[in-house]
Amino acid sequence: MINAIFRAIFFLSGWKITGHTQHSFTKGVYAVCPHASWIDFLVGLGTRAALRYPIGYLGKEELFKPPFGFIFRWLGGRPVKRNQKSNLVASQVAAVREADQFLFALAPEGTRGDVGKLRTGFYFMAYEAGIPIFPVAFDYGRKEARFAPPFFPTGDFEQDMK
Repeated sequence: MINAIFRAIFFLSGWKITGHTQHSFTKGVYAVCPHASWIDFLVGLGTRAALRYPIGYLGKEELFKPPFGFIFRWLGGRPVKRNQKSNLVASQVAAVREADQFLFALAPEGTRGDVGKLRTGFYFMAYEAGIPIFPVAFDYGRKEARFAPPFFPTGDFEQDMK
């Protein structure tokens, strides 16, 4: 029911999905850039509902605290502790390997502010788990959620990011 609501809002507000969305992968990471506004979260929920894929997401742990934290979990989120080394890559890789199906989204910048370069965790999660990266961009001017073709990382971050 909630996905039907997000799907309706997404399309009624004029958004559309473009690019490479059809695939048969049951595991993968959706790398959504740039992360410029809290509205990205709502657009992401609408995009996920429109795609009809069971995509979870990683978000900063502060979102998951009371009184509203349960909502973010209910919507498929997993908290990330950004202020301490928690070996997120290893734990996410283990979770991917243990699951039959594991699609998840995150913002590679790790914040809504301007950053000089992307964080590398998403890349090494995909590389070590042997899953594809689905590059996604939200174009607010055109109201498009754009999907580039998925790719499997080679282990050479600099080259693959080109």
